[in-house]
Parts: sequence; structure tokens; C-alpha cells
Amino acid sequence: MTAALSLSGRSGSTRVGLRTLYANVYLLDTPAGRLLVDAGALPYAAHFARLVRSFQPDALLLTHHHVDHAGGAFVAARLGVPVLAHPLEHPFLTGEDHRLPYPAGRPQLGEVISRLHPKVSPGNLRAVHPGEQVHGWEVVPLPGHTSGQVGLLRDGVLIAGDALVGGREGAHLPRAAYNEDQAAAVQTLQTLAGLDLRAILPGHGGPLTPEQVRRRARRDPSKS
Repeated sequence: MTAALSLSGRSGSTRVGLRTLYANVYLLDTPAGRLLVDAGALPYAAHFARLVRSFQPDALLLTHHHVDHAGGAFVAARLGVPVLAHPLEHPFLTGEDHRLPYPAGRPQLGEVISRLHPKVSPGNLRAVHPGEQVHGWEVVPLPGHTSGQVGLLRDGVLIAGDALVGGREGAHLPRAAYNEDQAAAVQTLQTLAGLDLRAILPGHGGPLTPEQVRRRARRDPSKS
């Protein structure tokens, strides 16, 4: 079942579909085209395939390469849907690089997990860069969790990947062990806190308000 988020603002309402396939998958339907954002985790690949067939997107945009967000990307590619991602994410999506963060000093386990995941062929990948427009949404840089993480911005609504995580107590950063560059992740948080936004849609958890993000930005940056 697909939930619908209706986000009212100064210039009207932006409607966004949401499916949670471990990570959040967003469905964006605009006059410029249909876009899926993220592909969920591999155990949900069959669910994601049904979603792709029913929604019929023009493209799939991956905020970053981690397997909980890109696990179903191969499904979209096999169904003929272009897969969009920042160029820094491509080697991980194609299997040229199998580095995957894993806590407790066990990087080899991350590599094993990466190798167990089906990859996207280079011919199915398309590069997107900050500042580009993708079906009416602007690509914005959100580095830190990964170097090439991006989000999408439209009318004050930001789809934020894992730049932020939503929880019962508000906005959080991912655990430092999962961030490629913790200092950059904190800087991205500070940047988001200074933007004129009306809603932030994270890669995990429910929608966040700008005040929740600002409140988190004022905390000790070492805390998740």
C-alpha cells in the first residue's frame, strides 16, 4: 500500500507517495514526469518490482549507493527504467567498488554484503549533478553519509536521503560508523538547518519539520 503525503505551502500543495521497503521510497508525479526516489532493500525486491510496474516511472533516482536504498535498483534497470545517481556513486552501484560501511571494525563484512547484491550495469546508469532539474525537482548535494549523496528539492520540500533520519524524538544523523565523512555529514546538517524549507522527507522515518532539523543542528555534533 502506498501512503500519500500532502504538504501544503505558500504556493500550494505538493503530493508525494511513500512506500517503506526498509528505507523510504518516494513516488513523485509531476507534470514534468514520474520519478521514483530510492529502491529499498533487496529483501523487498519483489515488492519494488510491483511498484515499478504499477507506477511506471520515467526514471529512478538513487540518493546514494547503500544497499538499503539501492537494493532494488537492478529491478528497475531490468524493466527498462533509467537509474540516475551522482557519478561518485556509480562504482558502488556497478560493483567496481564493494566498500560498504559496517560498524564494530568489520569492513570485510560490508564487502561480503555488497558482493551478494545484484548490481546495475553501466549502460543503465545516468549521471546527475547538483543544480540539475529532474522532472521538476532540483538535485542538491548532501555529502557526508556518502561523498555523492544527493537529494531533491521542490517548492520548499526536500527529499533528504540519509542526510537525516526521522525518529520519535525528531531529527537525527545516521550513526557515525555509517557515515563516510562525519564532519561533512555535520556540515550538511548545518546547511539544511539554514535553508528556507517547509518539510524534510528523510530516507528513514517520517517527515521532519524545519524546527526539528534546526533543533538537531544546535546539539552536540558528535551525537547521532
